[in-house]
Amino acid sequence: MTREEYEILLRPETVRAIAGNRGRDSVEVALDGRLTHAREVASQVKYLARAESKLPSYAAAGCILPPRAFEQSSSEVCAALKPGSGDAALDLTCGLGVDTAAVARRFGRVVAVERDEVLADVARENFRRLGIANVEVVTADSAEYLRRALDEGRRFDWIYADPDRRDAAGRKMVCLEDCSPDLVPLLPEIRRSGQALCVKLSPMFDVDEAFRIFGPCEVETVSLGGECKEVNVHLRPDAVQSSVTAVAADSHGAVCRVSFPREDAAGELCREPFRAERYRWLGVPDAALQKARLVARTLAGRADVWSENGFAFAAEAVEGVPVRWFGIEAAEPYNPRRLRRELHGARVEILRRDFPLSTAEICRACGIREGGGMRAAFTRAGGEKLMIRLK
Repeated sequence: MTREEYEILLRPETVRAIAGNRGRDSVEVALDGRLTHAREVASQVKYLARAESKLPSYAAAGCILPPRAFEQSSSEVCAALKPGSGDAALDLTCGLGVDTAAVARRFGRVVAVERDEVLADVARENFRRLGIANVEVVTADSAEYLRRALDEGRRFDWIYADPDRRDAAGRKMVCLEDCSPDLVPLLPEIRRSGQALCVKLSPMFDVDEAFRIFGPCEVETVSLGGECKEVNVHLRPDAVQSSVTAVAADSHGAVCRVSFPREDAAGELCREPFRAERYRWLGVPDAALQKARLVARTLAGRADVWSENGFAFAAEAVEGVPVRWFGIEAAEPYNPRRLRRELHGARVEILRRDFPLSTAEICRACGIREGGGMRAAFTRAGGEKLMIRLK
């Protein structure tokens, strides 16, 4: 967002136009010749509508939502899941300020650093609209600010960073060293300072790579509505061992958490042939559980798992774990010729994990269409490809 666009959005007539056009199609708003600054109004109408599910507090307060900052921000549900409380917190990557706002509810004072002057002003204005008064937004380079704070002995109970994972051309970056700020050179100073640190990483980030970079820490995978949204790394000064945690949340705030010490996190995969008569239930592990590679460990002794990326099979559904269970009607070897003869033209809701064919390829091979009546799972177990008919 440019300075000019920001100042346009602050004008009372623009604020009224945005409020008066919420609920309309944003393309229709953009083409409305009666509106002054229709493009800016339409953009805010579009993103405020999207914010109703992702950032409901921001939507209710009519906050300013720059498109790129909105896309990169945490959801309010995920922001609220981050731990920590105390007197003072430091957010090194304020951005839109969603995580900052959540932190401000648990800490007496928050310093939020944002290097982009316009985005810093947006955050200040949004905090005003949200009624958040205990956040100081500082316009500075976050790495320089942190280094200076550590040198001066300033204390924070909790430091948070969500490094920018896009380069100047807008391409997505995964490696931590390629993100901004690059926290790796600062890790020794942070550890010596004895201050807790939380780093939000890409949902594509590998859990083992996090341990390699950060050393002893807790790695936490977070999903929302079955989709992995974040990989968070927590460094605490009193931590004596590493751990892996999967956090599965839904839009209503319900949370299921599974955690194991790192050395105890690897579960044993089933190596026996698949015997259909043993199983009445097929389990779909949550994305956070899969990302943390905790499926086999979590279900040990209660279900059989042939792959951390596949399904689980059990005689009885296992409660209290982030796994969705479906009753099994029948399990059979995958035979596309026979399925084509039997199901040609039928609509099938397809569940697919650890299977060599894509959903589109399955449909072509079996002569079926996706969606509709029956439900079937396609996977590999015990060395064979399977189709599982589900109830």
